[in-house]
Amino acid sequence: MLKNFLTVGGWTMLSRILGLVRDQLLAAFLGAGPLQDAYQVACRLPNMFRRLFGEGAFNAAFVPLFSSVLVEDGADEARHFARRTLGVMLAWLVFLCLLGELFMPAVLRAIAPGFVQSGERYALAVTLSRITFPYLVMICAAALLAGVLNGLHRFGMASAAYLAFNIVGIAAILGGACLSANVAIVAAWGVTLSGVVQLGLLMWACERARFGLMPLWPRLTPRIRLLLRRMVPGLIGSGVGQINLTIDTIIGTLLPAGSVSLMYFADRINQLPLGVLGAAAGTTLLPVLTRHVAAGDHEGAHTAQNRSIEYVLLLTLPAVAGILVLADPIMVVLFGHGSFTEHDAVLSAQSLRAYAIGLPAFVLVKVLSPAFFARGDTRTPVMIGIGVLVANLLLNLVFMKPLAHVGPPLASSLAAVLNVASLAIILRLRAVLHVPQALLMRMGFVGLAALGMALGVGLGAWGLPFPAHIVLRLCWLGFMVVGGGALYLLLLCLTGIVRWQQVAAMPGRLKRGRRSGGA
Repeated sequence: MLKNFLTVGGWTMLSRILGLVRDQLLAAFLGAGPLQDAYQVACRLPNMFRRLFGEGAFNAAFVPLFSSVLVEDGADEARHFARRTLGVMLAWLVFLCLLGELFMPAVLRAIAPGFVQSGERYALAVTLSRITFPYLVMICAAALLAGVLNGLHRFGMASAAYLAFNIVGIAAILGGACLSANVAIVAAWGVTLSGVVQLGLLMWACERARFGLMPLWPRLTPRIRLLLRRMVPGLIGSGVGQINLTIDTIIGTLLPAGSVSLMYFADRINQLPLGVLGAAAGTTLLPVLTRHVAAGDHEGAHTAQNRSIEYVLLLTLPAVAGILVLADPIMVVLFGHGSFTEHDAVLSAQSLRAYAIGLPAFVLVKVLSPAFFARGDTRTPVMIGIGVLVANLLLNLVFMKPLAHVGPPLASSLAAVLNVASLAIILRLRAVLHVPQALLMRMGFVGLAALGMALGVGLGAWGLPFPAHIVLRLCWLGFMVVGGGALYLLLLCLTGIVRWQQVAAMPGRLKRGRRSGGA
């Protein structure tokens, strides 16, 4: 599981780094204003439906069912089931895409009401959204193929294919800038083209795995009906999450122009640890838990769950500490160029700190949710999600005026804390979550090590002032990050959480893992 965790996490980290480059280009060419706001809303629409119909609810229902068909009925039957599912999914998504293209002005009036007051920003958002909306068809189909590859324990290509989004996006932005075209328009076309590339790569990977998946004519077979029944609670749950994001978007459009952009770039930095650790933990844990539960190995399920909790907190807590201390220089160095001013970067850093407060909760939700999904329970997370939705809405309304662009991120963080606490309590009451006292003590020492790292980095930043030149700033930030990481590792070794021998042996273990797990 650790090897798969590192495989998915490694590819996701590379994708996030490329995404950071893409976001830097967007900030430099579009700035933080109406143009950037319109582009971000246009990108949020297909991604919202992707999370609804392509990833969360679908993977939670499809991967366990596909895995059970593969084990019980063989590869041919599992392949037929996947092809039939792909046919049904494509039929529904194409219909949804056509509706979206026809009624896009009404959709934008609903999710971005603040744009209507500015006619130019609203018209641009409608145009950009019509360009990006077909992306949802390709990316949802790609999510199905990735789910099949994950079910076959081929995690590498399933994760690597998503690099295409950022590679094609970077090329589109640079191409638009070089041609002196409207960068936002060209970047929007890049989003849709990247979906075609991702889908093509995953289809090729399935062919290599001798598991080609050309879609079959859509029919509601008994297995498809079972899949849909299992998906419905998850769709409601994912819908709750997307409504949360939509609430944040609506609130953002009602705030001063540029607020959507400030929150977006802050969230991109927050998504580095969240996306890498959360995606890796959730993707690798679900198949493992499903196998243990199906075999009646409850002790193995407990061990896998606790290992995932330990892994993600070991890496998430120092990320939180580092972000809280270095938010301003991080945003200034990464985004404070071109049309995105240093003042914009400092304002965005305020949103980043609010997001970082909830980072451990966001990641732990990804770890605890598979405990329900692996046991076929998609209803309980939905009920919890509805309560979290209400809490997020109320917090947004409370924070909206006094905190402006900091309000929605802080509301999301507090709602995530409520979410993970509710999941943990219910799992504990069902005797599904059992965290040993030794693990709690280890995590306490990890928290102390992260706190010590934050104090060390804070003292270093105070003693070594932030320079004015961009190259010196980059070196300064690199020194703080590397120094903080080294200090954190030292404190982990001093507290006994990590042994020196483990650190010395890690490069060799990773090299052996890559040789044995190339697929």
